[in-house]
Amino acid sequence: MRFRPATADPTDLDRALAHPADGPVEALPADRIREELAENRLRPEWTWFAEDEDGEVLARALWWGRADSERPIALDCLQVRAGVTDPAAVAGALLAAGHEAFGKRPGYNVSLPRGWREDPALAEAVAWRREAAHRTGLTREIERLRYEWTPAAGTTAPTGALVFREGTDEEFLDAFVRLSRGSLDLATRHELASMTEEELAREDFEFYRDCPGERSWWRLAHLPDGTLAGMAIPSATPYHRNVGYLGVVPELRGRGLIDEILAEITRFHAAEGAERVTATTDTVNLPMAAAFDRAGYEVTEIRLVLEAPPGP
Repeated sequence: MRFRPATADPTDLDRALAHPADGPVEALPADRIREELAENRLRPEWTWFAEDEDGEVLARALWWGRADSERPIALDCLQVRAGVTDPAAVAGALLAAGHEAFGKRPGYNVSLPRGWREDPALAEAVAWRREAAHRTGLTREIERLRYEWTPAAGTTAPTGALVFREGTDEEFLDAFVRLSRGSLDLATRHELASMTEEELAREDFEFYRDCPGERSWWRLAHLPDGTLAGMAIPSATPYHRNVGYLGVVPELRGRGLIDEILAEITRFHAAEGAERVTATTDTVNLPMAAAFDRAGYEVTEIRLVLEAPPGP
């Protein structure tokens, strides 16, 4: 069996597009793949095949990145042709080949409907994908709710409970540090097991500054007396507006202030004419999920995130 990117032959991309997009786990259709290739978010060198001795494609992996990414950010699509005896083994070997070529192990985001565990065919399709990811070191799992707001949900007027203002980079770095303490976000808790609060704050700051949203959108949230309450980072993806980062400082949690901060982000995007605002939170972060529910955001999918834990 051979594992290679779609760069050896002019027909490789046609073969990638022709690979069956069937199966219970949703796959990117050919027209969407063409769009992503045109925008440089999918690339031939990030599109990999597993082929048998006759050159038949047995599996396909599509890694995704931003238009200016040097290396892929995430595995977006993984399929093994029906009838392959051990799909986990074939998929795992394909991922390992890609990881070696990239010099990194991008995470794998599996988009699923709610209640996917109750569908036997879907649960089986997830199981071999999870096994393939685990074989290549993507052993850390986070299950996230993907939310979406549309104008039909409306916005709420400011209550005056919080005052929002711009801030310096140093102020936002300090806010990132404070908000990470006691966070229910699993990624934050995992990262703090291997780095300091200050290191994570710098990493988060750089991440959101590099997102398609503008740094000028960011706001600090204060009580009327000037006490820092939290922060609101409206952001964007390459596709639509997004709730980037929000939170309340530990000593003020449980007072409903998260609703005020989320409302500020939603109002900001709505005022800019956004027709869709997306957001994600971990399934175990019940307070954040409840805040999205109260704000009129609706769950559109479950996202199973498989990634490599820190280490060599």
